Amino acid sequence: MTFLVISREEVAHHLSYEDCIPLMREAMIALSRGKSSGILRTIVDLKGGGQYGIMPGAFEGGAFGAKLISVFPHSEPGAKSHRGMVALFDPEDGAPACLIEAGELTAIRTAAASAAATDALARRDSRRLAILGTGEQAWRHIEAIACVRPLDDVRILGRSPEKSEALAIRSREELKLPSIAAESVESAVAEADIVCTVTASPKPVLLGQWVKPGTHINAVGSSRAGPVEIDADLVACSRFFADHRESVLRQGAEFLEAKAAGRVGDDHILGEIGQVYDGSLAGRLSDDDVTIYKSLGNIVQDLAAGWFLYCGALEKGFGTALSLE
Repeated sequence: MTFLVISREEVAHHLSYEDCIPLMREAMIALSRGKSSGILRTIVDLKGGGQYGIMPGAFEGGAFGAKLISVFPHSEPGAKSHRGMVALFDPEDGAPACLIEAGELTAIRTAAASAAATDALARRDSRRLAILGTGEQAWRHIEAIACVRPLDDVRILGRSPEKSEALAIRSREELKLPSIAAESVESAVAEADIVCTVTASPKPVLLGQWVKPGTHINAVGSSRAGPVEIDADLVACSRFFADHRESVLRQGAEFLEAKAAGRVGDDHILGEIGQVYDGSLAGRLSDDDVTIYKSLGNIVQDLAAGWFLYCGALEKGFGTALSLE
């Protein structure tokens, strides 16, 4: 019995945003149509602030497997915070088929999912992007959003002015985007058409009073009940879309806080982003709507991206074959 191992470097080389963004659209449509199955992620808290997550699932008649991942936000400088593996099984005979480095795959598919949501929900004339946070997902979101909108203004703000400036310089040099480090959240988002919150903050960093009409927000940094990136005012005034309704009802921190405050009910979740993609649910209704895509991440995204890589490896000959016998 042999299976393939696909390394971080191979994931980075063979999983482009141009490929992954449409993969995320199709995966979320499948999720919303009941063409996939799974259970809510299990998160185990570890000593020292780390977490261990388990995400199993399957596509109807297709790939199945699980992601096993650790999140250590206080790792040594330069180390990735998300490390683990995606295990895929052959849908024909159930044999182990592939093991993929999960940190790089997660980084790409998360930003690609936000880009797909942005393409569906942001105004067509959106040109100005604000990024709140300076970790890995900040850079990934700049790359991915630039694939769906022609950006002419990028403003970046994190806790460290030095990291904010470094990310702005990288964006100017590598992506040729006009980018600056903002001095405050208010100044970063004041004229933004698209805002991505990709922080590890336990309390709101983005308030509704700072957001102009017509803005689209990708709320990404909080992936469990507890840490909150955006306040109840912003949730309440928005057209609010979930990646997966059941997950947000159980683990969507910003929605749960607004609900606990009596600002919204369960019906404030208008539906899932996959329903917007397939045309069964209206997204933006007017240029003044504030739209929110709440990203928790779902195993179908990992399965879709992982199966694409596995099929590519078989066709192109990358990956390392190992034996379990």
